[in-house]
Amino acid sequence: MRLGDSGPNGVLRLDGLARMLQDVATDDAEDTGVVNQDVWVVRRTAVRVADGGQWPKYLDQLRLVTWCGGYGAAWAERRTNVFCHDQLLLEAASLWVPIDETGHPLRIRPSFHEVYGEALNGRKVSGRVPEPVVAEGAAQRCWTLRVADLDIIGHVNNAAIWQAVTEVLPSTPRYVAMVHHGSLEAGDEVTLFSSDAGIWLVVAGQVRVSVEFAL
Repeated sequence: MRLGDSGPNGVLRLDGLARMLQDVATDDAEDTGVVNQDVWVVRRTAVRVADGGQWPKYLDQLRLVTWCGGYGAAWAERRTNVFCHDQLLLEAASLWVPIDETGHPLRIRPSFHEVYGEALNGRKVSGRVPEPVVAEGAAQRCWTLRVADLDIIGHVNNAAIWQAVTEVLPSTPRYVAMVHHGSLEAGDEVTLFSSDAGIWLVVAGQVRVSVEFAL
């Protein structure tokens, strides 16, 4: 774990973990050797501290183990465990969706099942996410987007969005889950709402991202 992913207390930041999760997902997909032009975006990510685990600290030697946990018609779940040496620290589950050039979901291709079918063993997962509702009385502030937040498809990258959560949480959570209800894009005027158990990123009255957590 390097300096750029460490907070002032030396503990792994949420956006640093998000970068690790998406990088190991990309590495795993490329290692399959399957040529696929589909772009995958993350729809939901949940992270929990494992029993007896903790958040990694600066210079910890980490090992990430990832596999496909389930699938649906147009989505797939990727699970990733984070170890320090042989100790399991964190468990993550992310729902990824393949999209076309217009941003609409694509059905899972046969080549996906050829690679991950054995690991899947027929397990299916739901792609549904709850309708977001901003808590009454939630505090609010502006959250400014930066050019550095954008990725290759012109959306605010998942890892950059986790920085908003880091702004609000007083400490690293035992559990945290983020749902993307829509994309954040350059020029959006974003309002960040927060309460004791939730965070919402809102554009023009529409919740684009919602987060729940437990400290």
